[in-house]
Amino acid sequence: MAQARTFEDKDAVRQQVPLLVGLFGPSGSGKTFSALRLGQGIQQVAGGDIFVIDTESKRALHYADRFKFRHVEFGAPFGSLDYLAALQYCVDRGARTIIVDSMSHEHEGVGGYLMTQEAELDRIAGQDKAKRDKATYSAWIVPAKQRRQFINGVLQLNANFIFCFRAKDKLKIQGGRPTELGYMPIAGEEFLFEMTVNALLLPGANGVPTWQTDMPGERKMLKLPEQFRDLLLKNRRPLDEEIGRNLAQWARGGTIEEQRKPDPQGKPQGDQRPADRKSKLEELHEAARQKARAGSDTFGLWSQRLTEAQSAALEPIEGELRDLMNDADARDDDGFPGFSGTEAA
Repeated sequence: MAQARTFEDKDAVRQQVPLLVGLFGPSGSGKTFSALRLGQGIQQVAGGDIFVIDTESKRALHYADRFKFRHVEFGAPFGSLDYLAALQYCVDRGARTIIVDSMSHEHEGVGGYLMTQEAELDRIAGQDKAKRDKATYSAWIVPAKQRRQFINGVLQLNANFIFCFRAKDKLKIQGGRPTELGYMPIAGEEFLFEMTVNALLLPGANGVPTWQTDMPGERKMLKLPEQFRDLLLKNRRPLDEEIGRNLAQWARGGTIEEQRKPDPQGKPQGDQRPADRKSKLEELHEAARQKARAGSDTFGLWSQRLTEAQSAALEPIEGELRDLMNDADARDDDGFPGFSGTEAA
Protein backbone atom coordinates (compact mmCIF):
# COMPACT_ATOMS: atom_id res chain seq x y z
CA MET A 1 0.00 0.00 0.00
CA ALA A 2 1.38 3.38 -1.01
CA GLN A 3 2.37 5.67 1.83
CA ALA A 4 -0.03 8.58 2.31
CA ARG A 5 1.40 11.93 1.28
CA THR A 6 1.66 14.71 3.81
CA PHE A 7 1.36 18.44 3.18
CA GLU A 8 2.11 21.64 5.04
CA ASP A 9 0.55 25.10 4.89
CA LYS A 10 1.86 28.46 6.04
CA ASP A 11 1.10 32.13 5.62
CA ALA A 12 1.80 33.37 2.10
CA VAL A 13 4.73 35.79 1.96
CA ARG A 14 6.14 37.23 -1.26
CA GLN A 15 9.62 36.00 -2.07
CA GLN A 16 12.19 36.81 -4.72
CA VAL A 17 11.09 35.81 -8.22
CA PRO A 18 12.75 36.12 -11.64
CA LEU A 19 11.86 39.22 -13.62
CA LEU A 20 11.09 38.68 -17.31
CA VAL A 21 10.27 41.84 -19.27
CA GLY A 22 9.13 41.64 -22.89
CA LEU A 23 9.33 44.59 -25.29
CA PHE A 24 7.73 44.14 -28.70
CA GLY A 25 7.46 46.57 -31.58
CA PRO A 26 8.65 47.28 -35.12
CA SER A 27 12.02 48.74 -36.01
CA GLY A 28 12.48 52.30 -34.80
CA SER A 29 10.18 52.02 -31.80
CA GLY A 30 12.98 52.27 -29.23
CA LYS A 31 13.28 48.68 -28.01
CA THR A 32 17.07 48.52 -27.63
CA PHE A 33 17.44 51.90 -25.94
CA SER A 34 14.47 51.23 -23.64
CA ALA A 35 15.87 47.83 -22.69
CA LEU A 36 19.21 49.38 -21.73
CA ARG A 37 17.51 52.05 -19.60
CA LEU A 38 15.40 49.45 -17.83
CA GLY A 39 18.49 47.28 -17.41
CA GLN A 40 20.39 50.06 -15.67
CA GLY A 41 17.55 50.51 -13.21
CA ILE A 42 17.35 46.77 -12.54
CA GLN A 43 21.11 46.67 -12.00
CA GLN A 44 20.86 49.35 -9.29
CA VAL A 45 18.81 46.87 -7.25
CA ALA A 46 20.11 43.47 -8.34
CA GLY A 47 23.79 44.32 -8.72
CA GLY A 48 26.05 42.31 -11.00
CA ASP A 49 26.76 43.05 -14.64
CA ILE A 50 24.43 43.83 -17.52
CA PHE A 51 24.98 41.49 -20.47
CA VAL A 52 23.49 42.11 -23.92
CA ILE A 53 23.06 39.15 -26.26
CA ASP A 54 23.06 40.87 -29.66
CA THR A 55 21.68 39.16 -32.78
CA GLU A 56 21.16 42.47 -34.59
CA SER A 57 24.52 43.05 -36.30
CA LYS A 58 26.07 44.68 -33.19
CA ARG A 59 23.27 47.24 -32.92
CA ALA A 60 23.59 47.36 -29.14
CA LEU A 61 27.09 48.80 -29.55
CA HIS A 62 25.51 51.99 -30.88
CA TYR A 63 24.82 52.79 -27.21
CA ALA A 64 28.14 51.68 -25.72
CA ASP A 65 29.13 55.30 -25.00
CA ARG A 66 26.05 55.86 -22.86
CA PHE A 67 25.57 52.52 -21.10
CA LYS A 68 28.03 50.15 -19.45
CA PHE A 69 27.42 46.51 -20.39
CA ARG A 70 29.08 43.32 -21.57
CA HIS A 71 28.41 42.59 -25.23
CA VAL A 72 27.83 39.05 -26.52
CA GLU A 73 27.59 38.76 -30.30
CA PHE A 74 25.23 35.93 -31.23
CA GLY A 75 25.02 34.64 -34.79
CA ALA A 76 23.22 31.76 -36.48
CA PRO A 77 22.06 29.15 -35.77
CA PHE A 78 19.31 30.66 -33.65
CA GLY A 79 17.81 27.49 -32.21
CA SER A 80 15.98 27.48 -28.88
CA LEU A 81 18.80 25.57 -27.20
CA ASP A 82 21.40 27.92 -28.71
CA TYR A 83 19.62 30.80 -26.98
CA LEU A 84 19.58 28.87 -23.72
CA ALA A 85 23.32 28.21 -24.03
CA ALA A 86 23.96 31.93 -24.59
CA LEU A 87 21.91 32.85 -21.52
CA GLN A 88 23.67 30.22 -19.41
CA TYR A 89 27.03 31.61 -20.56
CA CYS A 90 26.06 35.09 -19.37
CA VAL A 91 24.90 33.82 -15.97
CA ASP A 92 28.12 31.83 -15.55
CA ARG A 93 30.06 35.03 -16.27
CA GLY A 94 28.29 36.93 -13.50
CA ALA A 95 25.33 38.48 -15.29
CA ARG A 96 22.39 39.48 -13.09
CA THR A 97 20.58 41.39 -15.83
CA ILE A 98 20.48 39.99 -19.38
CA ILE A 99 19.06 41.78 -22.42
CA VAL A 100 18.33 39.70 -25.51
CA ASP A 101 18.04 41.76 -28.69
CA SER A 102 16.44 40.19 -30.58
CA MET A 103 14.53 37.16 -29.36
CA SER A 104 12.58 36.94 -32.63
CA HIS A 105 15.36 35.03 -34.38
CA GLU A 106 14.50 32.05 -32.17
CA HIS A 107 11.20 31.89 -34.03
CA GLU A 108 12.02 32.66 -37.65
CA GLY A 109 15.78 33.07 -37.88
CA VAL A 110 18.26 30.60 -39.35
CA GLY A 111 18.08 27.39 -37.32
CA GLY A 112 15.12 28.69 -35.36
CA TYR A 113 11.72 27.19 -34.59
CA LEU A 114 10.25 27.40 -38.10
CA MET A 115 13.37 26.20 -39.88
CA THR A 116 13.79 23.33 -37.42
CA GLN A 117 10.29 22.14 -38.30
CA GLU A 118 11.10 22.40 -42.01
CA ALA A 119 14.30 20.39 -41.50
CA GLU A 120 12.36 17.73 -39.59
CA LEU A 121 9.83 17.56 -42.41
CA ASP A 122 12.65 17.04 -44.91
CA ARG A 123 14.13 14.29 -42.72
CA ILE A 124 10.83 12.46 -42.26
CA ALA A 125 9.27 12.80 -45.70
CA GLY A 126 11.86 14.12 -48.12
CA GLN A 127 10.25 15.94 -51.04
CA ASP A 128 7.28 13.59 -51.41
CA LYS A 129 4.28 15.93 -51.16
CA ALA A 130 1.83 13.29 -49.93
CA LYS A 131 4.24 12.18 -47.20
CA ARG A 132 4.96 15.78 -46.25
CA ASP A 133 1.27 16.55 -45.84
CA LYS A 134 0.90 13.59 -43.48
CA ALA A 135 4.08 14.38 -41.54
CA THR A 136 3.44 18.10 -40.99
CA TYR A 137 2.29 17.76 -37.39
CA SER A 138 4.91 15.16 -36.49
CA ALA A 139 7.60 17.55 -37.69
CA TRP A 140 6.60 20.05 -34.98
CA ILE A 141 7.53 17.64 -32.17
CA VAL A 142 11.27 18.42 -32.14
CA PRO A 143 11.06 22.24 -32.31
CA ALA A 144 8.27 22.26 -29.71
CA LYS A 145 10.32 20.07 -27.37
CA GLN A 146 13.39 22.29 -27.79
CA ARG A 147 11.38 25.44 -27.11
CA ARG A 148 9.90 23.91 -23.96
CA GLN A 149 13.43 23.01 -22.81
CA PHE A 150 14.44 26.61 -23.44
CA ILE A 151 11.52 28.05 -21.47
CA ASN A 152 12.04 25.69 -18.54
CA GLY A 153 15.76 26.46 -18.59
CA VAL A 154 15.23 30.23 -18.53
CA LEU A 155 12.94 29.95 -15.52
CA GLN A 156 15.71 28.16 -13.60
CA LEU A 157 18.38 30.81 -14.23
CA ASN A 158 19.22 33.23 -11.42
CA ALA A 159 18.99 36.48 -13.37
CA ASN A 160 16.61 39.15 -14.60
CA PHE A 161 15.78 39.27 -18.29
CA ILE A 162 14.64 41.81 -20.86
CA PHE A 163 13.63 40.24 -24.17
CA CYS A 164 13.20 42.41 -27.28
CA PHE A 165 10.85 41.05 -29.93
CA ARG A 166 10.35 42.37 -33.43
CA ALA A 167 6.72 42.89 -34.37
CA LYS A 168 4.74 42.99 -37.60
CA ASP A 169 1.40 44.58 -38.37
CA LYS A 170 -0.72 41.52 -39.07
CA LEU A 171 -4.08 40.68 -40.63
CA LYS A 172 -6.33 37.67 -40.14
CA ILE A 173 -8.92 36.46 -42.65
CA GLN A 174 -12.25 35.93 -40.91
CA GLY A 175 -15.38 35.13 -42.88
CA GLY A 176 -13.53 35.90 -46.10
CA ARG A 177 -12.66 39.42 -44.95
CA PRO A 178 -9.37 40.73 -43.54
CA THR A 179 -9.33 41.82 -39.91
CA GLU A 180 -6.52 43.91 -38.48
CA LEU A 181 -4.79 42.36 -35.48
CA GLY A 182 -2.28 45.14 -34.95
CA TYR A 183 1.41 44.71 -34.17
CA MET A 184 2.12 41.12 -33.17
CA PRO A 185 5.47 39.96 -31.73
CA ILE A 186 7.48 37.51 -33.82
CA ALA A 187 7.78 34.80 -31.21
CA GLY A 188 6.10 31.75 -29.76
CA GLU A 189 3.06 32.65 -27.67
CA GLU A 190 3.98 30.03 -25.07
CA PHE A 191 7.14 32.00 -24.28
CA LEU A 192 5.49 35.42 -24.38
CA PHE A 193 2.97 34.28 -21.79
CA GLU A 194 5.85 33.66 -19.34
CA MET A 195 6.73 37.37 -19.26
CA THR A 196 6.19 39.28 -16.01
CA VAL A 197 5.36 42.34 -18.12
CA ASN A 198 4.94 42.59 -21.89
CA ALA A 199 4.99 46.10 -23.38
CA LEU A 200 4.13 47.33 -26.89
CA LEU A 201 6.26 50.05 -28.46
CA LEU A 202 4.61 51.50 -31.55
CA PRO A 203 6.45 53.15 -34.49
CA GLY A 204 7.94 56.45 -33.36
CA ALA A 205 7.05 55.72 -29.73
CA ASN A 206 10.46 56.89 -28.46
CA GLY A 207 10.24 54.41 -25.64
CA VAL A 208 6.71 55.28 -24.47
CA PRO A 209 4.73 52.01 -24.25
CA THR A 210 1.13 51.59 -25.36
CA TRP A 211 -0.98 49.73 -22.79
CA GLN A 212 -4.47 50.31 -24.16
CA THR A 213 -5.38 49.48 -27.76
CA ASP A 214 -8.37 48.54 -29.87
CA MET A 215 -6.38 45.97 -31.85
CA PRO A 216 -7.31 42.41 -30.77
CA GLY A 217 -3.88 40.94 -31.41
CA GLU A 218 -2.11 43.66 -29.46
CA ARG A 219 -4.51 43.29 -26.53
CA LYS A 220 -3.81 39.57 -26.44
CA MET A 221 -0.04 40.06 -26.32
CA LEU A 222 0.07 42.93 -23.82
CA LYS A 223 0.60 42.00 -20.19
CA LEU A 224 0.24 44.53 -17.39
CA PRO A 225 -0.45 42.91 -14.01
CA GLU A 226 -2.41 44.85 -11.42
CA GLN A 227 0.62 45.47 -9.19
CA PHE A 228 2.32 47.49 -11.96
CA ARG A 229 -0.61 49.64 -13.09
CA ASP A 230 0.25 52.67 -10.97
CA LEU A 231 3.85 52.47 -12.11
CA LEU A 232 3.26 51.97 -15.83
CA LEU A 233 -0.26 53.03 -16.76
CA LYS A 234 -0.98 56.18 -14.75
CA ASN A 235 2.25 57.96 -15.68
CA ARG A 236 2.69 57.92 -19.44
CA ARG A 237 6.42 58.29 -19.98
CA PRO A 238 9.31 56.44 -21.62
CA LEU A 239 10.53 53.23 -20.05
CA ASP A 240 13.45 54.37 -17.91
CA GLU A 241 15.80 53.58 -15.05
CA GLU A 242 13.24 54.41 -12.37
CA ILE A 243 10.77 51.93 -13.83
CA GLY A 244 13.49 49.28 -14.03
CA ARG A 245 14.44 49.91 -10.42
CA ASN A 246 10.84 49.55 -9.24
CA LEU A 247 10.31 46.35 -11.22
CA ALA A 248 13.47 44.89 -9.66
CA GLN A 249 12.41 45.92 -6.15
CA TRP A 250 9.09 44.17 -6.64
CA ALA A 251 10.84 41.04 -7.97
CA ARG A 252 12.97 40.92 -4.81
CA GLY A 253 9.84 40.85 -2.68
CA GLY A 254 9.82 44.58 -1.97
CA THR A 255 7.31 47.29 -2.77
CA ILE A 256 6.93 49.71 -5.65
CA GLU A 257 7.49 53.37 -4.84
CA GLU A 258 4.42 55.60 -4.76
CA GLN A 259 3.99 57.03 -8.26
CA ARG A 260 1.13 59.49 -7.77
CA LYS A 261 2.12 63.12 -7.44
CA PRO A 262 0.03 65.62 -5.44
CA ASP A 263 -2.27 67.89 -7.40
CA PRO A 264 -0.92 71.47 -7.07
CA GLN A 265 -4.46 72.86 -7.24
CA GLY A 266 -5.71 70.56 -4.52
CA LYS A 267 -8.19 68.66 -6.68
CA PRO A 268 -8.98 65.05 -5.79
CA GLN A 269 -6.55 62.70 -7.53
CA GLY A 270 -9.35 60.76 -9.20
CA ASP A 271 -10.63 63.88 -10.98
CA GLN A 272 -7.37 64.63 -12.76
CA ARG A 273 -7.07 64.39 -16.53
CA PRO A 274 -3.79 63.28 -18.09
CA ALA A 275 -1.70 66.33 -18.85
CA ASP A 276 -0.91 64.99 -22.32
CA ARG A 277 -4.44 64.01 -23.23
CA LYS A 278 -4.93 64.45 -26.97
CA SER A 279 -7.91 65.86 -28.80
CA LYS A 280 -9.92 63.60 -31.09
CA LEU A 281 -8.28 65.23 -34.12
CA GLU A 282 -4.79 64.68 -32.71
CA GLU A 283 -5.65 61.07 -31.92
CA LEU A 284 -6.91 60.55 -35.49
CA HIS A 285 -3.76 62.09 -36.97
CA GLU A 286 -1.55 59.98 -34.71
CA ALA A 287 -3.41 56.80 -35.67
CA ALA A 288 -3.10 57.69 -39.36
CA ARG A 289 0.65 58.24 -39.04
CA GLN A 290 1.02 54.91 -37.25
CA LYS A 291 -0.77 53.06 -40.04
CA ALA A 292 1.13 54.96 -42.74
CA ARG A 293 4.44 53.93 -41.15
CA ALA A 294 3.35 50.32 -41.63
CA GLY A 295 2.94 50.79 -45.39
CA SER A 296 0.30 51.55 -47.99
CA ASP A 297 -1.49 48.18 -47.69
CA THR A 298 -2.06 48.56 -43.97
CA PHE A 299 -3.04 52.21 -44.30
CA GLY A 300 -5.44 51.44 -47.15
CA LEU A 301 -7.23 48.74 -45.17
CA TRP A 302 -7.51 51.00 -42.12
CA SER A 303 -8.71 54.02 -44.09
CA GLN A 304 -11.62 52.05 -45.57
CA ARG A 305 -13.29 52.15 -42.17
CA LEU A 306 -13.07 55.92 -41.78
CA THR A 307 -16.13 58.11 -41.97
CA GLU A 308 -16.35 60.87 -44.57
CA ALA A 309 -15.65 63.45 -41.86
CA GLN A 310 -12.59 61.55 -40.63
CA SER A 311 -11.21 61.25 -44.16
CA ALA A 312 -11.65 64.99 -44.64
CA ALA A 313 -9.84 65.63 -41.34
CA LEU A 314 -6.77 63.86 -42.71
CA GLU A 315 -6.43 66.11 -45.75
CA PRO A 316 -4.07 68.62 -44.03
CA ILE A 317 -1.50 65.85 -43.43
CA GLU A 318 -2.10 63.96 -46.69
CA GLY A 319 1.37 64.73 -48.03
CA GLU A 320 3.04 63.63 -44.80
CA LEU A 321 1.09 60.36 -44.82
CA ARG A 322 2.03 59.70 -48.44
CA ASP A 323 5.73 60.20 -47.62
CA LEU A 324 5.48 57.84 -44.64
CA MET A 325 3.85 55.14 -46.77
CA ASN A 326 6.44 55.52 -49.52
CA ASP A 327 9.26 55.18 -46.99
CA ALA A 328 7.66 52.10 -45.43
CA ASP A 329 7.01 50.45 -48.79
CA ALA A 330 10.60 51.03 -49.86
CA ARG A 331 12.14 49.76 -46.65
CA ASP A 332 13.05 46.09 -46.23
CA ASP A 333 13.06 45.65 -42.48
CA ASP A 334 12.88 41.89 -42.07
CA GLY A 335 16.62 41.52 -42.49
CA PHE A 336 17.17 38.12 -40.91
CA PRO A 337 20.10 36.35 -42.61
CA GLY A 338 18.67 33.46 -44.56
CA PHE A 339 15.05 34.35 -43.80
CA SER A 340 12.82 33.19 -46.64
CA GLY A 341 9.72 35.17 -45.72
CA THR A 342 7.76 32.15 -44.45
CA GLU A 343 5.80 33.04 -41.36
CA ALA A 344 3.66 31.10 -38.92
CA ALA A 345 -0.05 31.74 -39.06
